[in-house]
Amino acid sequence: VPMVAPGNVQVHVINSTLAKVHWDPVPLKTIRGHLQGYKVYYWKVQSLSRRSRRHVEKKILTFRGNKTFGMLPGLEPYSSYKLNVRVVNGKGEGPASPDKVFKTPEGVPSSPSFLKITNPTLDSLTLEWGSPTHPNGVLTSYILKFQPINNTHELGPLVEIRIPANESSLILKNLNYSTRYKFYFNAQTSVGSGSQITEEAVTIMDE
Repeated sequence: VPMVAPGNVQVHVINSTLAKVHWDPVPLKTIRGHLQGYKVYYWKVQSLSRRSRRHVEKKILTFRGNKTFGMLPGLEPYSSYKLNVRVVNGKGEGPASPDKVFKTPEGVPSSPSFLKITNPTLDSLTLEWGSPTHPNGVLTSYILKFQPINNTHELGPLVEIRIPANESSLILKNLNYSTRYKFYFNAQTSVGSGSQITEEAVTIMDE
């Protein structure tokens, strides 16, 4: 098997899900056989928004021939990763380069995990929601938009409310009685808005 590890491993983080890794080729005489390529082992150490430790799954990408760089796609935003590089000949892999740590930046969050509308009265509705399963960063706020739907299914004016990220419920007051409302709800990080979930609910007709 090869005798030495690739040197001067560098990682360039391109965006929240993509990184480029560079390395110096190993001297040909240390390969001790036919150069087949280089393997990059990489794994997620932790999510930076959740301190959860879970089973670490190592991923391997193989770059054929005498390449000295490769792309690592499909990374998770706002996470800490480690990687190392090894040279491969027909017999197997050489030693691993020292582990290199890199971090991906924040991305936009997934949609809130649920939106529930309860306690209808003549002029109010109560909204409850769950935070996104994948915040992909530090949540800065939630955005609620809602509008009335009249009997001919036409949509009325859209109202937008920004809600602090640490809230999980809201009582909407001063609504019209016996009116159907459509709600659009999403979370935000400093990067932008995540995908929204929608719900509809009706205020009651009379007490």
